[in-house]
Amino acid sequence: MKKEPATPSFLPLYEQIKLLITRGLSEGEWRPGEAIPSEMELARRYQVSQGTVRKAIDELVMDNMLVRRQGKGTFVATLTDEGTNYRFLNLLTLDGEKEYPSSEFIGFERGKADAQVAKRLDIRPGSALVILRRVLDFSGKPVVYDDIRLPAAQLKGITSAMIEDHVNAHKGTLYSLYETRYQIRIISAQERIRATVADEVSAPLLNVAIGTPLLCIERVAFSYNKQPVEWRKSYINTENYYYFDELN
Repeated sequence: MKKEPATPSFLPLYEQIKLLITRGLSEGEWRPGEAIPSEMELARRYQVSQGTVRKAIDELVMDNMLVRRQGKGTFVATLTDEGTNYRFLNLLTLDGEKEYPSSEFIGFERGKADAQVAKRLDIRPGSALVILRRVLDFSGKPVVYDDIRLPAAQLKGITSAMIEDHVNAHKGTLYSLYETRYQIRIISAQERIRATVADEVSAPLLNVAIGTPLLCIERVAFSYNKQPVEWRKSYINTENYYYFDELN
């Protein structure tokens, strides 16, 4: 039997099993979209009851790491499936409808992390970055301007052509690109929201006057074990849209 790494013994048993399964996910033992072993197999592997495994899996399903499919089993959640690839998009029309954007990439360069970005991405100041800039169009109109910073060490070989080919060919998101090309799955995100105004950079890209009120959302996206993968600032024209989040 495979010897499993130790987990903190003070945690409830199902939490320990949850940590072990998460470790397997982060190490690529089970890839996005693949089935994990049955509850019975995992119970034998970890030498616990099937009920303990079921509770651990329940938690991972709630955390959007796993997904159950009736009659088929439990699978590693993926952001490449239609309906889940825009899970982190929280803009709704004023009528409460969700629209899906088209992306126009307007910048790709390499740079170095300043102190703020380094702190957010948990890297050293001066570390190599990939810097992306894009505009998201909704119903043919520019609504969001994104300024995105990525740790270059995690995305070796990434190019602007690779990004555009993926998004155009698969109607996908950047998050699905990270997953399919680099086996980096975005699990969660933290956002800081504040009011701002359009400046000389964002105003022409969003087709608004300088000084127009905008919503600024600073997001850090995480993979397994709270590993930061992406930092972005999104400048949003909310004239016809609002930001929606459901708190539980």
